[in-house]
Amino acid sequence: FLVFFDFNQSNLTPEATRIIGQAATTARQGNVTRITATGHTDTSGSPQYNQRLSEARAAAVRAELVRQGVPANQIVTVGRGESELRVRTADGVREPQHRRVEIVLQ
Repeated sequence: FLVFFDFNQSNLTPEATRIIGQAATTARQGNVTRITATGHTDTSGSPQYNQRLSEARAAAVRAELVRQGVPANQIVTVGRGESELRVRTADGVREPQHRRVEIVLQ
């Protein structure tokens, strides 16, 4: 599952909340024992700022998963900052495809 964010934001959009709801439903119905929420950013901003923002995005997704009934002890969050770009861009580029959290059910 992929959840996208607005520029410089870690708050969830209605669409993001809907996608997280789908992930939560799938997790509750399946044999899921671990969920990893990995946050990412674009290359606009310093690497240190982007690392913190990616962690905040992952934490927002985790909080919503818990709110929707997923046990907190099943969720791991990771922040990757700008280190794993979805599409190749130069430094300083505001690319919407980079501003995301990837939710992986295991």
